[in-house]
Amino acid sequence: MVDYSVHGQVAVLEVNNPPVNAFSHNVRVGLDRSIDKAIKDTNVKAIVICGKGRTFPAGADIREFDQPHKEPSLTLVFEKLEKTTKPVVAAIHGTCLGGGLECALFCHYRIAQKTARVGFPEVQIGILPGAAGTQRLPRLTGLHVAMDMITSGRHIFAPEALKYGIIDEMFTGDVINAGIKFAKSVMNKPLEDRCLMNKTVKDADQADQIADEFMSLVKRKYKGFEAPIDCVKAVKASATLPYREGLKMESRLMQKLLLSGQSAAQRYAFFSERAVSRWKMPGGNFQTAKPLPIKSTAVIGAGTMGTGIAVCLLNAGYQVYLLEQNQKFLENGVKTIRGIIEGSVRLGKTPMAVAQKAATLLKPTMKYEDLADVDLVIEAVYENLSLKREIFSKLDKLCKPTTLLCSNTSSLDIDRIGTATKRGDKVAGMHFFAPAYYMRLLENIYSTQTSPTTAATIMDVGRKIGKVSVLVKSCQGFLANRMRGPFAVEAYFLLEEGSTPQEVDSVMENLGMPMGPFKTGDLSGLDIGYKIQTELAKSKGVELSVDSKFLMGERISTLTRTMYDNGRLGRKTGKGWYRYEKPGGKLATPDEEVREIIKDHCKKAGIQRRNISTQEILERLMYSCINEGFKILEEGVAATPEDIDISWIYGFSWPKYLGGPMYYANRIGLDKIYQRICYYHENFPYSSHWIPSRLLLKLSENKVPMSQWCSGTDSKL
Repeated sequence: MVDYSVHGQVAVLEVNNPPVNAFSHNVRVGLDRSIDKAIKDTNVKAIVICGKGRTFPAGADIREFDQPHKEPSLTLVFEKLEKTTKPVVAAIHGTCLGGGLECALFCHYRIAQKTARVGFPEVQIGILPGAAGTQRLPRLTGLHVAMDMITSGRHIFAPEALKYGIIDEMFTGDVINAGIKFAKSVMNKPLEDRCLMNKTVKDADQADQIADEFMSLVKRKYKGFEAPIDCVKAVKASATLPYREGLKMESRLMQKLLLSGQSAAQRYAFFSERAVSRWKMPGGNFQTAKPLPIKSTAVIGAGTMGTGIAVCLLNAGYQVYLLEQNQKFLENGVKTIRGIIEGSVRLGKTPMAVAQKAATLLKPTMKYEDLADVDLVIEAVYENLSLKREIFSKLDKLCKPTTLLCSNTSSLDIDRIGTATKRGDKVAGMHFFAPAYYMRLLENIYSTQTSPTTAATIMDVGRKIGKVSVLVKSCQGFLANRMRGPFAVEAYFLLEEGSTPQEVDSVMENLGMPMGPFKTGDLSGLDIGYKIQTELAKSKGVELSVDSKFLMGERISTLTRTMYDNGRLGRKTGKGWYRYEKPGGKLATPDEEVREIIKDHCKKAGIQRRNISTQEILERLMYSCINEGFKILEEGVAATPEDIDISWIYGFSWPKYLGGPMYYANRIGLDKIYQRICYYHENFPYSSHWIPSRLLLKLSENKVPMSQWCSGTDSKL
C-alpha cells in the first residue's frame, strides 16, 4: 500500500492504492510504518511523499465512512510528518484533494507538476476537511481564499496554488526525481517556520467580516445545505482560536455532519453518479460494448435546444454542422451559439483557446448533403413524430452507413422514429435538458433495435461533453419526464381542489427544490403545456373544452387552457401563475387575479374547493412520482434506483442532500409510502398514476434493502 525506497539520503514514500491512491485503513497503516522507518533511519536526511501511478493521494476512502473507525487516524499519521526534524516534501501530480491535500499541508514543503490540481471537495459529500484542513489552509492562504475553496469544493491548478502559497514550486518531468532534487536542496534547513501549526492567519483581524460575508453567500448559493455553513464556522475558528482549539471545533463540526442525514444522502449521490456509467442493456453493457470513434457531428435545428446542444459539442472539440432550412433561423442560431460561448468566456468558464477553436469547428449549412460523412447526427426539431420520421428517412438515405442517428425527443418512442430508417441498430435518443449547454443530465435512450455499440458510443460522447449520462429503455416519456408527469398533473389538481400556486410552490421549495412547479411553469411558458395537452387530445380524436374533466377515462385539468385564454403565459408576458414587474421579469408576486381565475374555472367545472394541508400537497406531488418510479423499475425502463435519482438531481435540480426521490422514499419507509398511495388511489380512482406499483408492494412486504432494488427484482421475490 506504501512503497518504501531510499535514494541516497532521501526516503521516498510512494502511496500505492490504485486507482486514486485513497487513504484507506491499510494505506494509513502502511504510511504510518513507513514514516517511522524513515525517521529511525539515521542515513535518511529527508523524506518525499508522492503517489504511484496517475496521481498523488486523492483523498480519504469514502467507502469507510459508514464503517467503524480504525486507528490510526489521518491526523495522527500526518502529525508525525510535521514533528520530524527531517524535511518532508510532498511531490504532487494528478489530483491532490481532500485528505491528500491535508497530507501535503502537514509536510514542510509542497511542490507540484504544472498540470496538478489541489482542492477540498468534501463539502460536495456533505462534510468538511476533517484532518486539520480547515485550520491549516487559512494559515497559508488567508481566510478569504480558504473559505472560497472549502465552501465551494472547487479544484485549482498548480499555477493558482503557487500564487496562493499552497505550493512552493512547480516542476515538470518525473515526480520522484523532482521530489528528491527538491528534498536535497532543503536538507539541514530549519523547519520551525515551515510548520503550519506555528503560523497565524494573516487576515485574522478581519475574521468576523469575512465570515459574515461567506455565511451570507453560502446560505444564498447553497440554500438548505448544512456543510457549507459549518465549513465557514470551522475556517473562521482558525483565526479566532488557538490551533489545538480550532482542531477541536473542526472535529465537533465534522462529527455532526457525518451523523447528519444530509451527508449520507450526498455520499449516496456521489456513488450513484459513478454507478450510472456502469450501464447495461439487452445484449451488452459498459464492459462488453466499445464506443465508435466520433469526430464530426451534426445538429438539425437551430432553435433553443439545437444551439445549446451545438455549444456542448463545440466546447468538447467536435466539428458541428448546424442545419436549418431557413436562412434567417440559421443566422440567428449561429449568433446564439457565439453569444453563449462568448458569455462563458467572460465568466471565466470557457478558456479563450477553446472558444477560438469552437469558432472554426462550427459549420452552418442549409444542405442535408453536407451531412453525408458525419459520424453522429442529433435531430433537435420540435416534438412531431411525422416530422422526425421524415428527417430520419432522409438522413438514412444520405448519410454514410456507419453514421449514428439520434433524436433529442423528450418523449416520443425511439422505435417509432427508428422504423423510418433501415439502420435501427444505429438509432437512439439523446435527450438533453434545457438549457442544454448548462444542465448536466443527458438521458440516452435505446430502442428494441439499438445496438450496444451505439449505446456505448452515445454514453461516451455524453462523458466527453461533460454530461452525466443515464441510459434508459424507450417508452412514452422515458424516465425523467414520465416520472415527472404525475408531479405536474397533481399540481394542477391541487389548485382545482383548493390550494394556491404559492402554497404548492412553497412546499416544494421548503423541501429543497430551487423553484416550485408553478414558478417553473411561468419560466417555461404556460402556452407549452396548453399546446401539448391540446395536441394529445386531438391525437385521440377529442376536442377539449374549458370544463373538460376527463380524457380517455383519465382525469385531466384544463387550467392551462383557462390561463392561456386569459393571456397569462408566464414570465414572457409579465403574468402567469404569478405577476412579474415587467414582461420577461423574474420577481414573482402572488396575484389575486389568479385566485379569482382559478375559482371561476372550478365553478364552471363543478369542482368543490377545500382546505388542503401542506402534508397532503407534499404527498400528492412526491408519492405519485415515487410510485411511477417503481413502475419504471418494474418495467426495466431504468435499471437501478440510482438511474432515477441521478436523473432528478441533474435534470430537475433535486437537492443532493435528499439523495433523490427513490432515496427519499427509502428514508421515509416503503410501507408508509405504499399505504398512502393506496389511500390516494381509493380517493382518486380516475388517475392511473395512483394505481399502486406491484414492485413497490413486494419490496415493502419483503423489506428489501435499497441496494437490491433493480429492474428484474420483482421476478425474484
